[in-house]
Amino acid sequence: MDVTSFGIDHNRLLRGIYVSRKDTVGNGLLTTFDIRMKEPNREMVIDTAVMHTLEHLMATFFRSHPLWAEKTIYIGPMGCRTGMYAIFKGDLESADVADVMQECYAYMSSFTGELPAAKAEMCGNYLDHNLEITKLESKKFLDEVLSCLKEENMIYPRQNG
Repeated sequence: MDVTSFGIDHNRLLRGIYVSRKDTVGNGLLTTFDIRMKEPNREMVIDTAVMHTLEHLMATFFRSHPLWAEKTIYIGPMGCRTGMYAIFKGDLESADVADVMQECYAYMSSFTGELPAAKAEMCGNYLDHNLEITKLESKKFLDEVLSCLKEENMIYPRQNG
C-alpha cells in the first residue's frame, strides 16, 4: 500500500507546506502539497465551515492568479481538518510555492465583500461558511508559519526516521 501520508510521523508533524506526492500524468508531472495549518492530534482541528470557506477563497485566489491559474489542478480540504491540499502542474518543491502561499493567506486574511460562490446555485452547502474565523486562522498561519518557514516546516518527518 502506497499512501504517502500514512508513512508520515503525525506525532512530529509541524504546521507548514509539504510535498505530499508527485505523480506522472502523460508527459507531465503533478505535485500535491500538504498545507498543514494545525499540528495533528495536538491542536484543535479546523471547523468545517472554516474549511469550506478556505476552499472557496483558495480556489478563487489560485484560479484567478496571473501565474498560477494555469498550473492549478485542485484545491481542497484534508479529511482530518488540519489543513488543505493543493495540486499543481510541474515538478515543484515547497520553496517553489512559499511566496504564492504567503500571497494567498494574506489575501484570505484580509478578504472583504461577498464570499465567492456562496450561493445555492453555485455551492452544495452554501450556508456552511465562516469568513471571520477563516480570516483569523489565515492570519495566524501567515504570521506564525508562512512568514518564517524553516526546513522543519517543509520536509515531512518520517516514521522510524
